[in-house]
Amino acid sequence: MIRITPTRRLALAALVAALALPALAGRPAAAITPEEIKARGKIIVGIQGDNPPWGFVTSDGKQDGFDADIARLYAKQLGVEVEFMPLEVNNRIPALTSGRVDVLFATMAMLPERAKAVQFSKPYVANAIVLIAPKSVEVKTNADMAKLSIGVAKGAAQDTQVTKNAPAGTVIRRYDGDAPSIQALASGQVQALGGNIFYLQRVEQARPGEFENKLEFQKLYNGACTRLGEKELNASINAFIDRIKADGELQKLYDKWMKVPVHQFPDSLDGVPFSAS
Repeated sequence: MIRITPTRRLALAALVAALALPALAGRPAAAITPEEIKARGKIIVGIQGDNPPWGFVTSDGKQDGFDADIARLYAKQLGVEVEFMPLEVNNRIPALTSGRVDVLFATMAMLPERAKAVQFSKPYVANAIVLIAPKSVEVKTNADMAKLSIGVAKGAAQDTQVTKNAPAGTVIRRYDGDAPSIQALASGQVQALGGNIFYLQRVEQARPGEFENKLEFQKLYNGACTRLGEKELNASINAFIDRIKADGELQKLYDKWMKVPVHQFPDSLDGVPFSAS
């Protein structure tokens, strides 16, 4: 008979624990309800930290932007405080599915591949994916992209669209977030930039008058994201979105940040359910 000493017993226990860690780390976070958020007294919101006008941090350290104001309105409806967690493009969904945040108001374009990992709400704002290039360079068709080196935020909708539409062999440089990709254009590391309709404002701040939107690849709608199966939280957010559309609160935020009327939103999007099943 093999005698297991206390030292060996401790070693075996440590080994079992170590083997279990990957499985535990990969488990999705437990579902949360609006009532549990109310009992806690705060909602933790994942948001972009450096992508104005959607989400950004001011010089005095305050989270601001369109999505920040949307999140504050929802927290007010719940009667709780809001805690923001600034996120980069690539870690938005992992932060949600792992339970680090309760919800994403984070410029989340409503795409079918994302809907496999998270639950989208109804759309609350519209956007578009575009190509920005110098005014002096002729870019009228996708074929013209071949002559440019193009920067994109890695893993974002603009990465997908530039990759899909650019001719084979086009130089595409991927950066860790919106701000680095914009800086790459401003500093001359790339000649063009895949972004959304508000990128040009930021490029203008660095190099005024040099660039313009050349091509539009995709019309997008943004929604809030919760974890799959969180029916109560999804229903609560959808009711909130319906309310702010009806009572004019959404138009006030459009006036503040977008300077355009509230868009007409679709009743459905292929491959993207608005309600949790």
